[in-house]
Amino acid sequence: MDRTGRSLRVLFFGTYDVRSHPRVQVLMEGFAAHGDAVEDINVPLGLDTSWRVRILQRPWLAPVLVARVLSAWWRLWRAARRAAVPDAVVVGYLGHFDVHLARLLWRRTPIALDHLISLSDTAVDRRSSGRRVLRALGAVDAAAVARADVPVVDTEGHRELLPAGARGRAAVVAVGAPQRWFHEPSRRRGTDLMRVCFFGLYTPLQGAPVIGAAIGRLAGDGVPVRFTMVGSGQDLAETRRLAGEGPAEWRDWVDAGRLPDLVAGHDVCLGIFDTGEKAARVVPNKVFQGAAAGCAIVTADTPVQRAALGDAAVYVPAGSAEALAEALAGLAADPDRVWALRLAASARARDAFRPAVVVNPLRDRLLGHLCSDASVRAERR
Repeated sequence: MDRTGRSLRVLFFGTYDVRSHPRVQVLMEGFAAHGDAVEDINVPLGLDTSWRVRILQRPWLAPVLVARVLSAWWRLWRAARRAAVPDAVVVGYLGHFDVHLARLLWRRTPIALDHLISLSDTAVDRRSSGRRVLRALGAVDAAAVARADVPVVDTEGHRELLPAGARGRAAVVAVGAPQRWFHEPSRRRGTDLMRVCFFGLYTPLQGAPVIGAAIGRLAGDGVPVRFTMVGSGQDLAETRRLAGEGPAEWRDWVDAGRLPDLVAGHDVCLGIFDTGEKAARVVPNKVFQGAAAGCAIVTADTPVQRAALGDAAVYVPAGSAEALAEALAGLAADPDRVWALRLAASARARDAFRPAVVVNPLRDRLLGHLCSDASVRAERR
C-alpha cells in the first residue's frame, strides 16, 4: 500500500527461473511487503544466459530456442487469458522475448521489463566479440526495451547503456537480497580460523582467477584462513590451477535453499574482481546476499560498489591477486575488525537491501503510470 493508501495488483510474467535467479523473488517480496497483491504466470524456459548467447554464436542451435520459447509461450498465453486484469505487469529477468508476448496480451497495462542484463554486454563479457553476434544481440536488447513502459536496470551505469529514448522512463532498482538471506551475525568462538566464501558461475565478470591466485599466495604463509569455493563455469579450471594446493574446499554447487545458511556460516564473502568495463558497472548478487547473511564483504574498488556499500566493505584494486591476498591476511590477523565489518554489512543490508526498500523506485514509477492513465481517462469524460 502506498502513501495514498493504494495497493496494486501486480502480475509477474515470463519464462524466468526463480530457483536460478533470485532477482524475481526480491521484486515479488518487495511488492508484497507493501501490501500489494502479487501473482505470477511463469513457465521456466530452461535456458540460461550462456545458452542464449551460445545459440546466437551457433545459429544451427536456434531451433532449440525457438521450440522452447513457443512451447512456453503457448502455456503462458493460455494462463494469461484466464487471469484477472492486473494493474501492472512485471516481465521477469531474461525476458527479452517474453516482453513482446506481454505487450500483445496487455495492450493498455503498464509493463515493466527487468532488464537486469544486456545480452550484447553479456556477450562481450563472455568473450564473444563477433560483430554479427553483437549486432544481433543489440537488436534483441533494443526491441525488448522499446516494448516496455518501464525498463528496469540495477545501476546508473546500466541506465546509461539504454537507448537514449528509454533512459528517462527507466527505473534503477538495486539487486537486493531475498528475505531468506537475512541472518543476524553470530560471532564464532574457540577458533582463530577465518572462513571465506565465494559462490558464482565463474564467468569472466566475476574475476574468479584473481581469487584463485590469492589463495595460492596465501598457501605457504601460515595465514589462518580457509576458503569455500562454490560453483562451476568458464573460469573454474583456471581458478583452481592458480589456487594450487591452497586452503580451499571446492563445491560444484549448493542447493539454492541451503546456500544462505552456508554463506552465513562464514566470516567473509568475496565479491567480484574483474577489470572489465561491465565489472565496473555492476554490484553483484553475492555482495548483496553476503551482506544480508552477515558476512564482511571484500570486493573490487569501483565507484558503484562503494556507492552501494559505503564503509561496510573492504575494497581492493580490481585484478590484483596480491592486494586481495594482503587484505585477507590483514583481516585474518584482526578478528575484531572482521566482526565490526560484519556488523556494518548487516546493518547496511537491513537498511538498503531488503526487498521492500529496493522495489520502491519501480513501484513509484508504476504508480505514476497508473495515475497518469487515470487523469487522461478523467479528462476524456
